[in-house]
Order: sequence, then structure tokens, then C-alpha cells
Amino acid sequence: MNKAGGVIVIVSLMFMMGKPLYAHQPVMDMAPRWNNGYGFQIRHEYRYSDDLIEKNDKLSNPLSLERKIHTTWLEGVYTFDRSRRVTIKIPWVDKARTTSIGGIAVKQTDRGLGDIILAVPLKYYRNKASSTDNFGFTPSLRVPSGKTGGDYPIGDGSWDAGISLSYSNESPDFYQFYDLFYWFNTEGDRDQEEGDQLGLDINWGIHPYHNNDTNAGMFLMFDVTTRYKDEGFKISGNNAGTRVSVGPALVLYQGNTMFRAEYKFPVYEYALEQQVSYGNELNIGIGFTF
Repeated sequence: MNKAGGVIVIVSLMFMMGKPLYAHQPVMDMAPRWNNGYGFQIRHEYRYSDDLIEKNDKLSNPLSLERKIHTTWLEGVYTFDRSRRVTIKIPWVDKARTTSIGGIAVKQTDRGLGDIILAVPLKYYRNKASSTDNFGFTPSLRVPSGKTGGDYPIGDGSWDAGISLSYSNESPDFYQFYDLFYWFNTEGDRDQEEGDQLGLDINWGIHPYHNNDTNAGMFLMFDVTTRYKDEGFKISGNNAGTRVSVGPALVLYQGNTMFRAEYKFPVYEYALEQQVSYGNELNIGIGFTF
């Protein structure tokens, strides 16, 4: 597949990978597939919750505790060849919460550069008669670039390592992707430690429209996100436990430009400690490859 022809379907398919979660690479995880290709994406993630939970129970919330987080990601990729690439994800975080201190509701805010994530995705491709699939292995490193001061810090000051095993299969009509990953979270500043995290992400999608003349089309996706995090100590709030979130995604593409909108909500949460729910999540992004 040459560069001009490959951009259309490959780049649109790669947009399905654009999650805000730390295991996934930028939307360019599937493209470009030519030597010395590169690309970038700007993506905004918004998350909000005012549900107070512990174990499987939703608790009363007389203090109106809540949390809202805006994260804008600048994500890039460089491809040496289609099996070897490097990626970077740079977040800018703006967050606010109402928390309980001595039984009194206190509002706290912070904003700034978050922890930068570097990765080296390695892939093995197989071209079949009617589809293409690949197996992926991705080591990652999270750099403690987020500030750790204040009552609601952006980062915890730790160097963290991740590893991911993935599989994807794509045909003209259907796409599927599975990613199993683990993050080793170490202790950072002020005795903070996130707790290790295990996750599984699943994408299924159909390709109902493509116009060869204009190189435009659409994908309709369904996303499943599963997470388990160990107990740790984090000044910015508890988040240990298990959750499953699901939701739809819409992908539109024109040439080498892609737009994605995704909404997810939790269908199951088990909190090891009393905490505000992870909450609903909205993601909107635009990406380009060259």
C-alpha cells in the first residue's frame, strides 16, 4: 500500500485508538505505516462526577463532593518503519474538586503540565486475503513532569513503567482491537504512590461509509474500558478499585485529517476506599499524518 492510498483507510482506522488512558498510544498508533512517517493529534478529555461511592454502594453526599478534570493532550508519533515507532503524549491538566476537610466542604483547584508519557510500540503485521491484523508489544515510561506541590497536585513525582500486549484486526467493513496492559507505579514525592494498575481495552467498529473519490468516510465504534488499581496514597484523592466503562465513538475522516468524538460512562464500579466516582467521560480530538 503506497503513501497516498494508505492514508485514507489506515489513518481513519488508527483514530479508533485515541483513548485518554495511559496504556494506549496516540491515535497514530496504526499510522503512518511507511518509513519515516510522522503525525500528531490534539485531543481534549473532560471528566466529571458528583457520586460518592464505597465498595458497590452509592453513598449520600450532603457536602456535594465532586470532581471535574479537563485534560488537553498533544500526542505525536514517528515511524522508522511500520513495525517500529516512538510516541509521546504531553498533557495539560486543569482540575477542580470539592473535598471534605474536618467535615467541611472545601473547593480546591490546580492546573499545569501533567506527566509526559514516552513509548516504543513494536508490531508484527500479517496481510491476509480479506483483512490485515497485527500483534503489538509496547514498553512505556511515565516521566514525573507534573508539579507535586499544593493540596490538589497535578502529579505525584514518580517514575512509572508500563507494558502492553495488543492485537487488532481490520477488514473493509469491521475493526476490532484488544489491549491488555500493566502499569508499575512507584513512590513519588510526599510519600505519594498511585498503586499499580491492570487494564483491558476493547474496540469494535463498523465502516458504514467511504467515498473513494473524495477520500472521506465514517466509522461507528463501541468501546469497553476495564481497570483495576491497587490501593496507594495520593493527596489528590483515592481511586483504588475496579471499574468498567462503555460508550460509543464517531470517527470522520477526509484525506489525512481525522476527527473523533467519544463518550463513555461507568456501568460497574467497586471502590476499595470511599471516593468520588470516576465519572462520565467526553473526548474530542483531531489528528493528522504525513
